[in-house]
Amino acid sequence: MSLYGMMRTGVSGMNAQANRLSTVADNIANSDTTGYKRSSAEFSTLIMPGTGGAYNSGGVTTTIRSAISSQGVLQYTTSVSDLAVNGDGFFVVQDPSGTPYLTRAGAFVADAQGRLVNAAGYQLMAYSYANGDPAATANGFEGLEPVQISDQEMTATPSTEGVFSGNLPAGATPPAGPLPSSNSASAEYTSKSSLVAYDNLGNKVLLDVYFTNTGSGAWQVSVFDQSKATAGTSFPYTGGALASANLTFDTTTGKLTGATTGISFTVPNGSTLDLDMSKLTQLGTGFTVSEAEVNGNAPSTIEKIQIGQDGIIYAQYEDGSTKPLYKIPLADVTSPDRLTALPGNVYAQSTDSGAVRIGFANEGKLGSIVSGALENSNVDIAEELTNMIAAQRSYTANSKVFQTGSDLMDVLVNLKR
Repeated sequence: MSLYGMMRTGVSGMNAQANRLSTVADNIANSDTTGYKRSSAEFSTLIMPGTGGAYNSGGVTTTIRSAISSQGVLQYTTSVSDLAVNGDGFFVVQDPSGTPYLTRAGAFVADAQGRLVNAAGYQLMAYSYANGDPAATANGFEGLEPVQISDQEMTATPSTEGVFSGNLPAGATPPAGPLPSSNSASAEYTSKSSLVAYDNLGNKVLLDVYFTNTGSGAWQVSVFDQSKATAGTSFPYTGGALASANLTFDTTTGKLTGATTGISFTVPNGSTLDLDMSKLTQLGTGFTVSEAEVNGNAPSTIEKIQIGQDGIIYAQYEDGSTKPLYKIPLADVTSPDRLTALPGNVYAQSTDSGAVRIGFANEGKLGSIVSGALENSNVDIAEELTNMIAAQRSYTANSKVFQTGSDLMDVLVNLKR
């Protein structure tokens, strides 16, 4: 055996244990870092080719791996913008230059511009509801934008859809006078209700909704702008009805039948409102309203935000109404432990990890998003201290090998004397 080889093997062992101690030091230092994933040193033998009757010692090589796929314990907080992933998946964030990365560190707070930024300065990315219900770009980061929420800007949302359900009396008979759709001063109706809607500027618009029996299982529904009613008498309304529709009910089951299951009309100075009436019934009791909801909101600022397990960020306004603003996606790769770890507790895809796939929470193998919680590091201090002691002893043993080789080299050199 070569004495030089023996000494090199000792150095190789000391270097391997030094790498192991370095990972232990990092793990202990980041034991309280949100979303941190512990690193470990994996050893493999280095074999040198031997010759007849001689053995050449090789050594050991080190590979550093991170337990990225191992989840830490969730710690609950009082901040809505603190986010954690319960299960598989990563948040998508970007640095100030716009480069996207993956992370499990979800301690986000709003900066001066209202952007959600974590402790390392990375901005949370999501899909906006500005252009309708978002869809994830499965194989890329296109379409994502920084989440930015401002509580200073006032917004108003016009009404576009609503639901009206209840019961129309089965024993009703057609009135003798003209139907409300005629807008005659002597118009008669069976039942009446009112709804609040919002125009494009957020002004409230009161709508009068008339239900009139026109025969067995047949009804007419008409909608009017209450502000156009004749004072003290309602009919006639200036400009007439906003819309009228005929509804047909099955006289046996009392359920709505036919193609018409609602009514559509344009809110004055607003948008088209589709009022769903598919849950109306005609049963042997009086007129009742069980549900009457219309979307939209008056001008108001955001009072607070709510984040669901599906990743949808809702804004709750001062008037109590809510509106979806963003939908947070989750990213995943085939081999998370092969991701490239970078400063700031973020990860980038590598050739060994596989390509990034984007989806939404609770879809496929992706986990859920927990608001008001943070993922602790997956470091076990007791295990790290044990590894530190073991590495220290192995380092000492390898140093003895090197020292023995050095002593033998002195003997060999002194043979000449």
